[in-house]
Amino acid sequence: MSIDKDYFKKFIKTTEMAAIGAFPFIGKGDKNAADKGSVDKMRNELNQIDMNGEVVIGEGEMDEAPMLYIGEKVGTHKGQNLDIALDPLEGTNFVANNLPNAFSMLAVCEKGNLFSAPDTYMEKIAIGKNLPKNLLDLDNSVEQNIKLLSDAKKKSINKITACILKRPRHEKIIKSLEKLNVKIKFISDGDVSGAISVVDAKTNIDIYLGIGGGPEGVLAAAALSCMGGQIQTRLVLDDEQKKRANKLGIKDVKRKYNIDDMIKGDVIFCASAITDGDIVDGVKDLGDKYEVSTFALHKNLKIFKKIKNYHLK
Repeated sequence: MSIDKDYFKKFIKTTEMAAIGAFPFIGKGDKNAADKGSVDKMRNELNQIDMNGEVVIGEGEMDEAPMLYIGEKVGTHKGQNLDIALDPLEGTNFVANNLPNAFSMLAVCEKGNLFSAPDTYMEKIAIGKNLPKNLLDLDNSVEQNIKLLSDAKKKSINKITACILKRPRHEKIIKSLEKLNVKIKFISDGDVSGAISVVDAKTNIDIYLGIGGGPEGVLAAAALSCMGGQIQTRLVLDDEQKKRANKLGIKDVKRKYNIDDMIKGDVIFCASAITDGDIVDGVKDLGDKYEVSTFALHKNLKIFKKIKNYHLK
């Protein structure tokens, strides 16, 4: 089964309108207003699409998110049954402080084909395409994984570039990478675009690793699934979060998830840039209209493209 091709343009428009919703708040220092601007626009667009949609990864649980909460039904309740993972504004701080790589994004699968990750931390390791399946493993040391990647890519270790969130929790990984003389690209936020960068030739990133958000891990897996990349993840849970994970049906809390465990079947993935990014340019105000750039993927139709669209004010 595939997701109907007619949905592709509609979901692109959804993330583009969400990006426009956040645009007025760039550099205004108000991340909550930026987030609300993108959430309102995204929800409005989703509810105009002829589908039986359900948010499986969203703004949080029902009691903490008034809109686009986990379990919210979206669409006109006519059409295909679809599960949606969304992040109306990835990089709220980037918008508030006018920094690059803020995106509005979503991933869509057929009902039941998207891993509903709890809103907790997740270990991740992601690499690009045309590499042996399940090449790297979270239980390997950093040194082992870098050596495996270096051999598979026929690239010397000092030419490997790793992308990692700049966080105190990554100190041990960073020391290992520095000892190996691996090049490091630090990011301050933007977990999904960091992981996706491994499949974009423009970025020259060979590996993404470290601990970030669980929902962001699934969004990244959706994009990598379309482009032949790889990601392995494992939830990082305290005792309270383990109980929540059990309620979501996750029995083995130490399980490692490869890409096929998180994403099954067909996928549509869209990421529209709000501020200029490594992948596509941010929203441009052209006076009477906005120019919005989107990185858009449809797995079964083998569509991988960067597009610009224009929306009248």
